[in-house]
Amino acid sequence: MPIMRVKEIRDMSSEERMKRLDEMQTDILRLKTMIKAGGTIDNPSRIREIRKTIARILTIEHEEKLVKERTKGKK
Repeated sequence: MPIMRVKEIRDMSSEERMKRLDEMQTDILRLKTMIKAGGTIDNPSRIREIRKTIARILTIEHEEKLVKERTKGKK
């Protein structure tokens, strides 16, 4: 189950997405550091879920950027 669904991400503003992206990147860095330090995490699949959600956020941001550029060019 994804941390955030695509519909939720699309409903956010660009600033909210960037804030959430920063939080997730910090979270994944923390989890990876815990693993490298020899610790264990409760849910190892959480890293994969976070990575996929980061990719979703970046993809939607890129799509919206392209749409804005296309509408600018048509005017």
